[in-house]
Amino acid sequence: MVERINIDANMLIWAITRAGHDISDFTIANPRIQNWLDGTKQPTVKQLEDFSKKVYLPFGFLLLPEPPTEELPIPYFRSQGTEHGNVSINVYDTIQLILQRQSWLKEYLLESGFESLSFIGSFSDSSDHIEIANSIRQQLGLAGNWASEHNTWQDALNFLSEVIEDKGIITVFNGVVENNTSRPISVEECRGFVLVDDLAPFMFINNADSKSAQMFTIAHELAHLWTGRSAGFDFRKLQPADDPNEILCDKVAAELLVPENSLTTVWDRYNNIRNTARYFKVSEIVIARRALDLNRITRQQFFDFYEGYINREFSKKGKSSGGDYYATARKRISVTFAAHIENAVKSGQLLYRDAYKLTSMKGDTFTRFFTELA
Repeated sequence: MVERINIDANMLIWAITRAGHDISDFTIANPRIQNWLDGTKQPTVKQLEDFSKKVYLPFGFLLLPEPPTEELPIPYFRSQGTEHGNVSINVYDTIQLILQRQSWLKEYLLESGFESLSFIGSFSDSSDHIEIANSIRQQLGLAGNWASEHNTWQDALNFLSEVIEDKGIITVFNGVVENNTSRPISVEECRGFVLVDDLAPFMFINNADSKSAQMFTIAHELAHLWTGRSAGFDFRKLQPADDPNEILCDKVAAELLVPENSLTTVWDRYNNIRNTARYFKVSEIVIARRALDLNRITRQQFFDFYEGYINREFSKKGKSSGGDYYATARKRISVTFAAHIENAVKSGQLLYRDAYKLTSMKGDTFTRFFTELA
């Protein structure tokens, strides 16, 4: 006789809604679950295991007498208003995953004798945004108009990412939960988040976002590290939330990418977004955002330009072919983090089983990844 489990219908409803599904739609797609809900039949162990995978929930959670308390571990800001803690399960699970990686890396770095990063939290909410931007440039070894030294703004973005990683800031680019392409992270909900730590700071950038907007997100997250505040944000249309630290970080990001005094001079010469962007070697969207800050264009002009530019960029992206899995994996994991994983495995400080979990890879895929990384 097949063993069945007496499951509380309220736990099923919680699990379904937690995963972002509508109860009615979900039961239509999965008819047997309606029987579980109304109590006419109970699931087998195998059926409940399959269900748990569909709702992205550990099997054991379904056997609890009531739903566990799940609190977002960091403030989460919306551009339309103030801090708001509710996020989708895909964003929630991604934050938890990066927290797990951070926890392991912090312990590993401590045991390995690494020193704290002095620049983390070196400024406060009351600090001047220009001073913070100058400090970031100094720590990263960037000149005032550093981006203009590169051939294109894409080259500048790659260079900035490499410099940040070299300083010990783990930078993760991903647009899905782990490697699961069926669990996308909406750009409208999450452009990124940053987890502050003076030994193992992590920055997450939504790789589904336009490349041009990613540069501003990175600069914004650097400001969070310098002011010592973990946070997540949707950053819609590159507009900050109505929060003092968010507004400060926004100003720092703008100054870091395009210094005010330089923009004023160049804008007076060209008086348009395209030529000014070519001069600074940053994307046109960054220049438009900076021109808005300095009242060179109106808010309506900025929003009109933003919508047109982003639509064109995503249109080009849609025509591109799929990329190399291992190249994508390097960005999803971070080369620096991967190097620490490899060293820990080779020295016997980390079991392969745990390395698989931390990298979301296993077996031959894990081995080939590190072979290609080397």
